[in-house]
Amino acid sequence: MVRGREGFGVWAPGAETVELELNGARHAMRRGEDGWWSAPDVPVEHGADYGYVVDGAGPFPDPRSRWQPDGVHGPSRVVDHDRFAWTDASWPGRGLPGSVTYELHVGTFTPGRTFDSAIERLDHLVELGIDLVELLPVAAFPGRHGWGYDGVALYAVHDAYGGPEGLKRFVDACHARGLGVMLDVVYNHLGPSGNYLSSFGPYFTDKHHTPWGAAVNLDDAGSDEVRRFIIDSALAWLRDYHVDGLRLDAVHALADDRATHLLTELQLAVDELAAETGKPLFLVAESDRNDPRTVTPIEAGGIGLAGQWADDIHHALHSLLSGERQGYYVDFGSYECLAKTLTEAFFHAGTYSTFRGRTHGAPVDRSRIPGHAFVTYLQNHDQVGNRATGNRLSASVSPGRMAIGAALVLCSAFSPMVFMGEEWSASTPWQYFTDHQEAELADAVREGRRNEFASHGWDRDDIPDPQDTATVEASTLDWAELDKEPHATMLRWYRDLIALRRAQPDLTDPRLDAVRVEFDAAAQWVVMHRGRIRVVANLADTPQTVPLDAPAGEVLLAWSEAEPQGAAVALGAESAALVTVRE
Repeated sequence: MVRGREGFGVWAPGAETVELELNGARHAMRRGEDGWWSAPDVPVEHGADYGYVVDGAGPFPDPRSRWQPDGVHGPSRVVDHDRFAWTDASWPGRGLPGSVTYELHVGTFTPGRTFDSAIERLDHLVELGIDLVELLPVAAFPGRHGWGYDGVALYAVHDAYGGPEGLKRFVDACHARGLGVMLDVVYNHLGPSGNYLSSFGPYFTDKHHTPWGAAVNLDDAGSDEVRRFIIDSALAWLRDYHVDGLRLDAVHALADDRATHLLTELQLAVDELAAETGKPLFLVAESDRNDPRTVTPIEAGGIGLAGQWADDIHHALHSLLSGERQGYYVDFGSYECLAKTLTEAFFHAGTYSTFRGRTHGAPVDRSRIPGHAFVTYLQNHDQVGNRATGNRLSASVSPGRMAIGAALVLCSAFSPMVFMGEEWSASTPWQYFTDHQEAELADAVREGRRNEFASHGWDRDDIPDPQDTATVEASTLDWAELDKEPHATMLRWYRDLIALRRAQPDLTDPRLDAVRVEFDAAAQWVVMHRGRIRVVANLADTPQTVPLDAPAGEVLLAWSEAEPQGAAVALGAESAALVTVRE
């Protein structure tokens, strides 16, 4: 079915015949001049199962299916969105700028692995001080378990999580608690299992090469409807599920040579819907291009998205705290690097990238682009889950260093994000897992994962089996840890940092050109200036006195002992503190 069209409809421009199979009966469909087929005389009823038969093949699920109750290979089911009784009519919306986001995977956030069981833990997020909950992809994907990045039904809600009604209950419950919801969506590729789009039309093109094979067709023949397919999907999540914003996965893999990039078209469509609803709907991009045009307003020649992920800040922190320098961390880890990323967002900004073997990125105009346009983090699903054993940063660095990292992220000029469980240094890893039903595909994923890390020196037997349910179980948060040490202390630290961020205007100031970072690499200390507040960090394994630019005032928060001493502050080993200065 298609919004704005009567009854059942599907785009199949090259087909000779298309039939609707509805509740076991077949109905011939009529072809329109635009390649759309319709069945105007067939009534549409909530809960009816259907599919499309194209030139005698099928039935296949609807490309725009709202629900796949029997999995991605089964029939589609009609969903009447008007049947849900929303209670969020007074919800004003939640924008990205300055918000503290919590990245959450429904399938491992709780042992129940559903939207409803996640609702039971929302009060924890409220107490933590979270503004936005970012859900990893919930579009229908193969099997029951997975990260969601191999989704194939881009309008349907994964049934194992609770289907369409479950997502609505979750969003409604978030809004009732003052929490906005951002949804991760993937438009740069589809998974290998359950992808039937090519049976209908030119959704893919060999014009561009991608890591997943043929690219999504954004600029070849037939791409007008493919682009509309993606834009309508995005609008459906925002409109039908009351989601506040979308995080767009790997936009650098959206191969588009047309004069107006898909992202610009999408942003304009979202702006139109925002005006219609009166809510601040927004888009955030994941991009490895380090291109400030992504968040530059359209009228100034940019794409105009509200935000983009800033991996360089993560890399700078991770490398400095952990000492890792392998792979893409090779250029990171210095104090100079950390200072640059905390003040400019990008480390590679038209500079040479050893990992890429070329210059990379472009500089951010700090006087024009606010820091809130960059989402940053100490950890996220990629940086944890794509490690060989899915180990969190807290598994390899001390609690004090974790506290330092949290202070620098949460007190920065950026829009910070916390990965689920990070706030209490969860002991559970977050590993890569799948649930492919095809034995050949399951073996390929398993062996591919083992071969990848074996080539980097790992023992193949140490790599978790993605297809083993034990991998999912090991990756599920253990909520019993919250009241135990050292987890309880870390949780208090995160709560206190976020509360201070809310209470102190200096910590929410988005002006990057107002941020200054001082450091002494030999002594191993860093001071980040945020208005009259100094975020002071001692990375050394012994206590030391860190100099300030003005007489120290009040210690607002400290990980361990912190004592003002004139124009300095004495800090314990591997510790951080927020201190005011008297100017």
